[in-house]
Amino acid sequence: MAEIIAVRDLVKRFGDVVPTVVLHGVTASFDRGALTAVIGPSGSGKTTLLNILSLLESPTSGEIMVDGRDFSTGDINAYAAYRNAHIGFIFQFHHLLPEFTAFENVLIPHWIGRGRPPASVVDKARALMTEMGLGRILDKSTGQISGGEQQRVAIARALINDPILLLADEPTGNLDEETGRQVLALLDRLTRQAGKNTIMVTHSQEAAGYADRVLTLRDGKLVEASSASDETQSGKAG
Repeated sequence: MAEIIAVRDLVKRFGDVVPTVVLHGVTASFDRGALTAVIGPSGSGKTTLLNILSLLESPTSGEIMVDGRDFSTGDINAYAAYRNAHIGFIFQFHHLLPEFTAFENVLIPHWIGRGRPPASVVDKARALMTEMGLGRILDKSTGQISGGEQQRVAIARALINDPILLLADEPTGNLDEETGRQVLALLDRLTRQAGKNTIMVTHSQEAAGYADRVLTLRDGKLVEASSASDETQSGKAG
C-alpha cells in the first residue's frame, strides 16, 4: 500500500541552554486509506510527532514526506496555505468559535483559505452536517449543543476543504464513553467509506482498537508497530 506520510530519523529538540530531546530518531510510514493510531504514555512524544506530521512544527533533524512532497526543511509558516487546503485537524477540545453558529464554524476553513464560500461549498457543508446527524443544529450557537455534537461539528469543519489527511489528537478525550464510541465509529466510517487517510493520537486502548495499524511511542522512540492483521493472528494463536 502506498504511503501518505513517511518520516525518517526524526529528531525534535526543544531549548538551547538545557536541551530536551522529545523525539529520538523516529522512522515510520503511514499508509493511504488507513486509520493509524499512535499510542504511548504521557510525555512519550505523541503530540509532538502529530504536530510535525501536521506541519505545525519543524523537526530538528530528519526527513518528512507528505503526499510525495518533502517538508523536512524550510519556514513552517510558509506551509500555512498547504495545511489549510490539505490537512484537517480534530482536537481533544473542539476549538469551535462561540461567536459563530455551528454551520458557520464548519465553513471557517474555507473562509480563511479561499474567501467567501460559494453555493457549492455551502451545500457541501449542509450535506456533511446532515450526514453526521447535525441537521437540526445548523443555526445553533456552539454553547447550545452537546459535547458530542460539538466534536462532530469539529469533524465536519476538518472535512470541508476535502483534505488528503485527517489528523486527530485525543478526539474522544473530552467525551463520555458512549459519545466517544460514536465519534470513533464516525472516524472509522470516514476512513473506510470516504477513503480518508487518518492518523489518531490516543492514550485509549479502546480507541486504538479501531485502527488498522498501531504505533507505540515510549520516551520519544518508536518501540512497537502492529497491524489489525497482527492482532487477528495473535488471537488465533491464543
